[in-house]
Amino acid sequence: MDIPTIPTQLFILIIVIIICIVVIIVVVQWKSVSKSKNQIALLSKEIELKKMAMVEKDIESKRLMDHQIPLPQDQQDTLSTIRQSTIDVRNEVGFLHSEINERLARLEAQTEQKKLEKMLQEIEAKEKKLNKNK
Repeated sequence: MDIPTIPTQLFILIIVIIICIVVIIVVVQWKSVSKSKNQIALLSKEIELKKMAMVEKDIESKRLMDHQIPLPQDQQDTLSTIRQSTIDVRNEVGFLHSEINERLARLEAQTEQKKLEKMLQEIEAKEKKLNKNK
């Protein structure tokens, strides 16, 4: 039996087509990787700019707090009242956060305890079953 042979020109054409397809795929992937790198660089620059803006805003607010303009007594009293109420609200928020965290920790501990008790009961039941079979 003769095995039909492919002419060498057709074989070379098939290899060239495969190589072209591979080159096209590599170029497309390379472009997408390059585009992603550019986007990552752009995002990191944006984050850096936002951080700088936040620092500048913080410095400005500290400067304003350090160099307070003398105000009339009634405005100072109003600001003092606002500051005190803000402190009270922050204290209440801190207390509520602490209370929530403590209750959550207690709930997690109770849940873990129930799971462990259930596992212990299952183990004891299996031990009894094994001891009865002996």
